[in-house]
Amino acid sequence: VLPFVNMSDDPDNEYFSDGISEELLNLLAKIPDLRVIARTSSFAYKGKNMTIPDIAHELQVGHVLEGSVRKAGKQVRVTAQLIRADDSSHLWSQTYDRTLDNIFAIQDEIAAAVVKQLKVTLFGPVPSVRKLDPDSYAIFLKAQHLARQDSSEALSESNELFLQVLEKAPESAEAWNGLASNYREQTRAGRRPYDEGYQLVREAAKRALEIDPTFAPAYSNLGWFAMDIDNDLETAANFFQRALELEPTNLTIISEAAIMARNLGRLDKGIALLEYTLGRDPANPAGHARLGMLYYFAGRLDEAISSSRTALMLSPELTRAHYQISEALLMKGDPQAALEEAQLESQIGYRLIGSALAYYALGQLNGSNAALEEGIENYEQFAAYNFAYICAFRGEADAAFEWLDKAVQYRDTGLSHVMINPLFANIHGDPRWLPFLERIGKSPEQLDTVEFKVKVPALTR
Repeated sequence: VLPFVNMSDDPDNEYFSDGISEELLNLLAKIPDLRVIARTSSFAYKGKNMTIPDIAHELQVGHVLEGSVRKAGKQVRVTAQLIRADDSSHLWSQTYDRTLDNIFAIQDEIAAAVVKQLKVTLFGPVPSVRKLDPDSYAIFLKAQHLARQDSSEALSESNELFLQVLEKAPESAEAWNGLASNYREQTRAGRRPYDEGYQLVREAAKRALEIDPTFAPAYSNLGWFAMDIDNDLETAANFFQRALELEPTNLTIISEAAIMARNLGRLDKGIALLEYTLGRDPANPAGHARLGMLYYFAGRLDEAISSSRTALMLSPELTRAHYQISEALLMKGDPQAALEEAQLESQIGYRLIGSALAYYALGQLNGSNAALEEGIENYEQFAAYNFAYICAFRGEADAAFEWLDKAVQYRDTGLSHVMINPLFANIHGDPRWLPFLERIGKSPEQLDTVEFKVKVPALTR
């Protein structure tokens, strides 16, 4: 589903055409027998001068849905066409001239037409759009649009718009969960006080489920909360399992379930889940970076480097990818290449961490000390976990355990995968190691007791 073109006189209405496209994409993605490319990848072609066959070839799809939206006041014209990729022939097209009140019916009709044309066998009705009043829906789409922009101002404005929706439609599970996701991002980025922000996340996600107990994304938000904030892995596993029972092909939920598998030390499961997501979202740089991280923890170093380089090819400014490559090169025994890669990292904290590790491996203790000291001076409360593994790698066990204790004090989420990080290998034999893991609920025995039964969906075409 390519982003529908905004044909309105007002260019600011682009959020509306983008939102309609995404809603259609999400509808079709709920059909198990359709392989629908995710938003990140399909929207990557927005504004690019490429032919339909070329786009289809890159994304490995057989059909493309494209169209346009013209909105003027309460009037909406939506044109949609389904194109067979191999010969650019039109299988179906339709123009809808309706009022804004009928926007949901238009989306439902388009989804039904696509299913009919592709001769998909359904074991239930065609999914339909969750309905809001038309004015609230337009505000909701704009709030979603702003939520994707990585700025403090955009997230604050998005929150205000979600709250406007809830004034008119207090029973909108989508708006409550949108707030939960925004609060989560604001708090992770240090834009809200820790305790206040995460309490808001939990309250908003729970409110969404009170309204609709089948709303899968809210279970995923609560799963993330239980996993990263409460360190309650059993509860987190139950939330993620429930979310995937409800929406087994939701890529956002599957990606978070992959991180859950990682945090349980079940790397093969996490890798399989992320490989599935990239089958439906091949142009997602963050997805490739996440997979590179899991390959690294699994000791699949060449694949880790390849995935991180793919992420950088798709998004050259992506933070942490150069650092991930540096770590893998270090583990491969090439500290000089690791240093050169670390110094390409745009995020200064990770640049210092990577440099401290590589300089030490090169025998340049002064350089390692300088990078570590600068990192501590500027990032003590944000990178205690990272300083712990630098010390462990340098064979400084006492300092490593001091930093691990600080990481617990600072609630450093890096501790979620402390037990699988190879940079701690030097202290695995220390008598303090297993008691520390037990104290934070990460010993092998504790993790083995957590049931996490998540199936990797079959990839369809």
